[in-house]
Amino acid sequence: MVPTVPFPRRPPDASRPVGPDDPVRHWYENELRWPTVPGTPVELLTGLRFDVLEAPAEAGYAALRRLGPGSPVAVRADRMRMFVAAGSAEELPGLLDWLEWGSLALDLRATGAGGRVEAPLPPGPGQVVEGGRGAAGPKGDRGVRGVRVTGSQGAAVWLRPPEPGCEVESSLPTLSALGGGGGGAPDLVRLVETLATECHRVRLRRCAQPLAFS
Repeated sequence: MVPTVPFPRRPPDASRPVGPDDPVRHWYENELRWPTVPGTPVELLTGLRFDVLEAPAEAGYAALRRLGPGSPVAVRADRMRMFVAAGSAEELPGLLDWLEWGSLALDLRATGAGGRVEAPLPPGPGQVVEGGRGAAGPKGDRGVRGVRVTGSQGAAVWLRPPEPGCEVESSLPTLSALGGGGGGAPDLVRLVETLATECHRVRLRRCAQPLAFS
C-alpha cells in the first residue's frame, strides 16, 4: 500500500476563511489556499507548499526557460523570486557544492521551512507587468531588465502568477525531476545550475564596471 501523506496543515490563525475586507489575504487564503502570516504587510509561509529561490532579476530572466509554464515567478525591484518545491532550500547548499559552485559567493538565496516572504500583489487592475517574458534591454523600473511594473509602489508583483484552483506543487521545480522521475515537473538541478552561472556573470559585470571609468 502507498502511504498517504497528509496535506500541510494551515496555521491556526488562518484556519477560517478570510473576509473580502482584506483582498490580498483573501486571494491567497481563499483562492489559492496558501497559508499566510498574520499582520501587515501580508507574508506567505514557506516550507509548506513551496520554497522560494531569490536572485538578481537579470540572472532570473535567463533562467526562466528552466521553468514550466505553471511555475509561479515574482519580481520586486531588481530581484526575482522563483517558487520551487518545498524542501529545495535545504538542498541548495549541497546542490551548489555538487555543481562546483559552493566555493564562490553567489547572490542566490533560498527561503524554506520556518521562513516567510512578502506576498506579491495579486494580479488585477492597477498593477501591470510588461515585457516579462525575457525581453532584452535595460528598460524597466529600478533596473529590472525587460519588465515595467506600474501601480506597485515598490511592492513585489507576479510575473507569472499562480492559477487559482490548481495544485501548485506539480508545476514547481523539484530535485526528484532529475532523470525524468518528477512526473513532468521542472528539474531543480538545471534551474540552480543556470541561476548560479548567471549570478556569477552578473557579479563579474558589476565588479568590472568601475574599471571602465578608470
